Amino acid sequence: MKRLILPLLGTAVLIAAAVTSQAQIERLSLDQMVQKTDDALYAEIISKEVIRIDHPTDGPELYFTHMTLAGKSLVNGEDTTVVVTFPGGFIDDKDGVWNSEAPSADDTKIGNKVVAFYKHIDNAGGDLECNFLYASHGGLFRTVDSPAGAVVMGRGEGYAIQNNTRLDELSTAITSSSKKNDKEQL
Repeated sequence: MKRLILPLLGTAVLIAAAVTSQAQIERLSLDQMVQKTDDALYAEIISKEVIRIDHPTDGPELYFTHMTLAGKSLVNGEDTTVVVTFPGGFIDDKDGVWNSEAPSADDTKIGNKVVAFYKHIDNAGGDLECNFLYASHGGLFRTVDSPAGAVVMGRGEGYAIQNNTRLDELSTAITSSSKKNDKEQL
């Protein structure tokens, strides 16, 4: 019996390791984040809405949160208002779904000033075309005011903004990275 159990246990461990090794969080430098996204905004969250999609192929009860952000592009300096979307959210106390990668409720409060990286996608699920918050919570960074100006709160190693950074310095770095990416694509 031991001869049968030990090889089966070893096989199960190898299968589990193979399955879990495929699910990885993407580590991004600021340059990589700028390269993979359409824009980065410094903006105020002015509204939020959770929607539900029941789709014949993707399934019922797909929930997405739309945040309306009003502010300034850190890529080109233009004032803009953009609706950015991420998976999950609750319409009311019973209807909705948690998503472990979604930004926290504290991060997405109306009135918060944030830096958000997004990319337009044709289908986020349920045929929803939207400006998708890139890397979910990893694409949204809270800011705080300081005597030296706004400071973007870093999230630590592996995130595009690792350390607390003054907004003016981040804006310069994003603009520079975007111009470098534009030149490389020519």
